[in-house]
Amino acid sequence: MSRYTNKHKPCGLYEKYFKRAFDVTLSTGALIVLSPVMGITALLVRNKLGSPVIYTQERPGLNEKIFRLYKFRTMTNETDSNGELLPDEDRLTDFGKMLRSTSLDELPELINIIKGDMSIVGPRPLLVKYLDMYTEEQHHRHDVRPGLTGFAQVCGRNKISWDKKFKLDILYTNNVSFINDLTTIIETFKTIVKREGISSDTSATMEEYKGTTEGV
Repeated sequence: MSRYTNKHKPCGLYEKYFKRAFDVTLSTGALIVLSPVMGITALLVRNKLGSPVIYTQERPGLNEKIFRLYKFRTMTNETDSNGELLPDEDRLTDFGKMLRSTSLDELPELINIIKGDMSIVGPRPLLVKYLDMYTEEQHHRHDVRPGLTGFAQVCGRNKISWDKKFKLDILYTNNVSFINDLTTIIETFKTIVKREGISSDTSATMEEYKGTTEGV
């Protein structure tokens, strides 16, 4: 059962009055400019991976309210003899890896930002099943809207440990500012160009979270 209680107070005028407008303006502009890229990507996904082109999944957002996240599909639906989906590394194609390494699969999340489900910068929205595993402190990553990118994504992405990711998430929620958002966006572009941190050391995507390891 969630121990989450939101006692977060905006860090300043930017978070309280301007961050949402910044998100909507920037994401709407990006959606317009990148619409040809998204159209081509959608056609390629349909041709190489089939339907559905858009992958949707429930994720917890601000105040742990559940919303549907939109992404371009990157994996096949291949199953084993028992009808169970094969492991991610078996279903992630070379084309899917390219989409992830360039972050093209994340572009539909611009719609989530415009809808108000997400922000451009914030803790990444994780799986609903993780909610019951969080410590009281970790729950506070939901004090702000989840982001398309965040501190953890520019500090190692899937290469860093879960504990470090959560510490970076909490660090962000306690230090929301225009400078931090702008710096994170710039660093995100650098990370995408370098294609860093796509896979963890033991997984083709991101390791499953099994609870905090601190103090173990």
